[in-house]
Amino acid sequence: MRKLFLGVATVLSMGFAGVAALADGHGKSWALDGAASTVAFGSIKKDTVGETHHFAGLSGTVNQDGEVSVEIDLTSVETWIDKRNERMVEHVFMNAPTAIFSANVDMASLEGLAVGGMQDVGLKGTLTMGSAEISVQADMIAVRLTEMRVMIVTAEMIWVSTEEAGIDAGVTKLLELAKLPSITRAFPVTLRLVFEHKM
Repeated sequence: MRKLFLGVATVLSMGFAGVAALADGHGKSWALDGAASTVAFGSIKKDTVGETHHFAGLSGTVNQDGEVSVEIDLTSVETWIDKRNERMVEHVFMNAPTAIFSANVDMASLEGLAVGGMQDVGLKGTLTMGSAEISVQADMIAVRLTEMRVMIVTAEMIWVSTEEAGIDAGVTKLLELAKLPSITRAFPVTLRLVFEHKM
């Protein structure tokens, strides 16, 4: 159960890796612009009905020492159906309020990225939900929009297996409550993260 958003934490981890890669190693730190950022995931019910969902509450920083911290507000899940939002929080997330991703990056060893440029980035980190700690990794693309703003996007969709994520029981409960014949047991995850340089 604690591994639920392994895929989401993975893409977030790569996003912060991208920001670190844009820093010049001389004391810069970055903060996530939550209003301009999103983490989305998809699902298919009844074999043919595809839906897209997202988290509205995201925050995080990469400090000048390369310490990464990302927080996902699990209660902010938006599926466009209020009752389903409540059921996701209760049965899939087991009422856990947040998921935290943390990592360390070597700021001094990373080269700066020019405005308008982009590069592939990658990072390994740890997702913490309660007492559980899960290792995560993936590939992202970093784009420098201005000297002060950076955007990180998924290079490709990241697929999360419900079995690997440990959420089969929660998905089965959603099936029962919604009286559905099926919900896919693998979910695509994508993200758009925008960071601003902190003075």
